[in-house]
Amino acid sequence: MLQHKAFKFRIYPKLEQIVLLRKTLGCSRFVFNHFLAKWKESVQAAGKGLSYNACAAQLPALKQEFSWLKEVDSIALQSAVRNLADGFQRFSKKQNDAPRFKSRKHPVLSYTTRYTGGNIKVSANQLQLPRLGWVPFAKSREIEGRILSATVRLAPSGKWFVALVCETDIHPLPKTNRILGIDRGIKHLAVPSEGPVLINPRYTLRYERMLAKWQRTMARRVPGGSNWHKAKRNVARIYEKMRNSRLDVIHKQTTMWIRENQTICIEDLRITKMMKNRHLAKHIADAAWGEMSRQLHYKAKWYGRTIKEAPAFAPTSQTCHICGSKQAEVKDLSVREWTCQVCQTVHDRDRNAAQNIKKMAL
Repeated sequence: MLQHKAFKFRIYPKLEQIVLLRKTLGCSRFVFNHFLAKWKESVQAAGKGLSYNACAAQLPALKQEFSWLKEVDSIALQSAVRNLADGFQRFSKKQNDAPRFKSRKHPVLSYTTRYTGGNIKVSANQLQLPRLGWVPFAKSREIEGRILSATVRLAPSGKWFVALVCETDIHPLPKTNRILGIDRGIKHLAVPSEGPVLINPRYTLRYERMLAKWQRTMARRVPGGSNWHKAKRNVARIYEKMRNSRLDVIHKQTTMWIRENQTICIEDLRITKMMKNRHLAKHIADAAWGEMSRQLHYKAKWYGRTIKEAPAFAPTSQTCHICGSKQAEVKDLSVREWTCQVCQTVHDRDRNAAQNIKKMAL
C-alpha cells in the first residue's frame, strides 16, 4: 500500500549555499507575512479571507515589486502561501489557532520545496536541491520510493537538516493473534501486559546539571552578543541530545511492539490536563507519552495493525483484573503493590493496569 514516508538527514552546505538558504528562509517568511496581512485585511473588510489561488495569483506582481524574491526557489514561495491557506483551513475547522506572523528570531526556521521536473535528486552522499545544487548529506539510510517534497530546516543548534517526503510501497506485516495492553507511566516508561518493562531513561534528569550550567552562562552574557549566541547554541544542543535520545528509545520499542502484536491497547490519556500538575509536569513531558501514541498509530496504519484505546478515566490501577473488584486505596500513587481483598491476588500496580487496559479497550 502506498504511504507517505519521511526520511530526515543532516546536510552540510557550503558557505555560499548557507547564504542562499538563509535568503530562502527570509523570503518565504516575508511572503507568508505579506499575505497574512492581506488575509486579515480581507476578513475585516469583506468578512471572509482569501483563497490559495487568489494569493498565488498575486505572487508574480510581488516579485516584480521586490526583485530580490527572484533570487530564491519560486516553489518555496508558493509553499509558504499554501501553508498559510492550510493554516486558515485548519483554523476554520477548529483544529488549531489562527496563523500568526513569523519571526526571524523563532528557534526553528524552515521552508518546503516540491519535486518537479527532476529538481531534487540523490546521488551517493550528495543531494541536489533547487537553486542550491549538490549538497553533501549524512546518508544514514536508503531512500525508498518516489520523492514528493523536501523541507530544509535550520535547527536552534545551528545544524541544517532536510526531510524528504517520499511515496513508498509499505507491505503489511504477517498477521498474528497476539494482543498487548500497555500502561504508560513515569517510574517505568511503559509496562506491557506481557513481556519486559520499558525502563524510563529520564534524559531530562541526566542532562539537567549540564543544561543548568550553560543556561547560567547564557544569563550572565550580554543578550545578542557573540558569546551569548555561543552559549545559546550549547543550550540548544543539549536539548537536541535529550530529544534524539528519547526518540531513539521510543522508536525502537514501538517498532518491536508493532512487529510482535496484532492489536495494541493503550489508555486515552488527557496529557494536556495532566501537565497542569506542577509536581509531575517535567516528568510527564520527559516521558513523551503523546509521542509514543503518535508513533504507535502511524506504524499500525502502515503495517496493518490495530490500536484500541481504553476510556480516559477508567479505574485501571484500582480494579483487580482477576475478579473485577475495585480497591479505592490503590488510587494513592505511592501504592506500588497491593492484595485484592476479594480474591487475595497480589498485584503489581502497573502490570495489573496493563491487563485492565487490554480488557477495557477490547
